Amino acid sequence: MIQTTARNTAESNQTSYNNDYMLEVSRLRKSYPKKQALQDVSFSLKAGTSFGFLGPNGAGKSTTMKILTGIVQADSGSVRLLGKEATKNPDAVSKYIGYVPQEITLYDKLSAYDNLEFFGEAYGVRGKMLKQRIHEVLTQTGLLDRAKEEVGTFSGGMKRRINIAAALLHRPKLLILDEPTVGIDPQSRNHIFEMIRDLNREGVTIIYSTHYMEEVEALCDEVAIMDQGTIKAMGPLGELLENYGQKAIYVEIAGAHHLPEDPDVTAVRKEGSGYVLETENLHGVMQRLLRLASQHSWDVKQLEIVRPSLENVFLRVTGTALRD
Repeated sequence: MIQTTARNTAESNQTSYNNDYMLEVSRLRKSYPKKQALQDVSFSLKAGTSFGFLGPNGAGKSTTMKILTGIVQADSGSVRLLGKEATKNPDAVSKYIGYVPQEITLYDKLSAYDNLEFFGEAYGVRGKMLKQRIHEVLTQTGLLDRAKEEVGTFSGGMKRRINIAAALLHRPKLLILDEPTVGIDPQSRNHIFEMIRDLNREGVTIIYSTHYMEEVEALCDEVAIMDQGTIKAMGPLGELLENYGQKAIYVEIAGAHHLPEDPDVTAVRKEGSGYVLETENLHGVMQRLLRLASQHSWDVKQLEIVRPSLENVFLRVTGTALRD
């Protein structure tokens, strides 16, 4: 079992809270009339973590996010943020949380500034401080020059950025983002990535929910793989790749050469101009390939260890490819 600051779901029935963790989620369960949405979801995060929830649509990610923010009430389980019990009293922790929902929650007929003014007041920010924060978050999102324009005239990516800006007005310690890059242009996507990295460097704890593996790899240092309402695996990204990723070698040889069978190679597949050899004995297989190349005067163009992918990890953990 991976040892990690994001503790796995295999916990004892007795809940104990540790001051080392800013967020502790224990045994969350949630059912709807025709579906068990969550089954004993547990994890803990230290302050400053960038934590990725990876899973297909319907895995339970959004339900978990909504329980953390108090929008949805769990059937059982608990959430504790900064030592405060949030499950039964979400108002006690709401000032510490910024939530960016999957759906755009803006008023199209209002300007970007007026939208932010509305949401800032909802978060309890007012007066000079609100004006200052609106200016700051518009600058962060790169939309200061569009402040007085109606949001309805904005592109999807610009709306997403204003959606994030609204969640930052009260300077949250925990920022929860649920699929924040769905259907946006590359420029806005890159801008959002840089915003998230900057916030994390400033000490904001990030929970980032997505079904895009490359986003998790780019932004998150810890990952939970979620499917069918449960966390299937969890830990630091590097450890997940090391423990669950398929180890492999890529070899490319000039000319047509038949690679002899190797007892340590479990699978071979063509990729580009070369072959990927799956094996747990990376160095042994590489050494044998080099000996063969020397014996047969092969012109080896490329020979390298393939970095395990999250896609492969997800397949091994869940038994299925990541689906939309």
